[in-house]
Amino acid sequence: MGITQLPEECLSHIISFTTPRDACRSSLVCPLFRSASDSDVVWEKFLPSDYRDFLSQSVVFPSTTLNSMPKKLLYFHLCDNPIIVADGKMVNTQKSVSFPKTPF
Repeated sequence: MGITQLPEECLSHIISFTTPRDACRSSLVCPLFRSASDSDVVWEKFLPSDYRDFLSQSVVFPSTTLNSMPKKLLYFHLCDNPIIVADGKMVNTQKSVSFPKTPF
């Protein structure tokens, strides 16, 4: 049995233990890997555990956007954009997020 015969959910789970860079690289292997690596299961693992908390305080990030945005897009958005929370403080996600920015 080859790795491409595994269910997509299993591949997503495996890829979630890698890095954002490796997840992007694995998406180039084949269509199955692309679909698995683009999964919200993968990208939710790369987001900080409290991302919902600080985004819920954001004045520019409505909760409807948070719930509808794919986690991969959210990850890259947070890497590139600081968040302004309700009390006017700016949260620099590069300092509060525990992973390095990966350029793609």
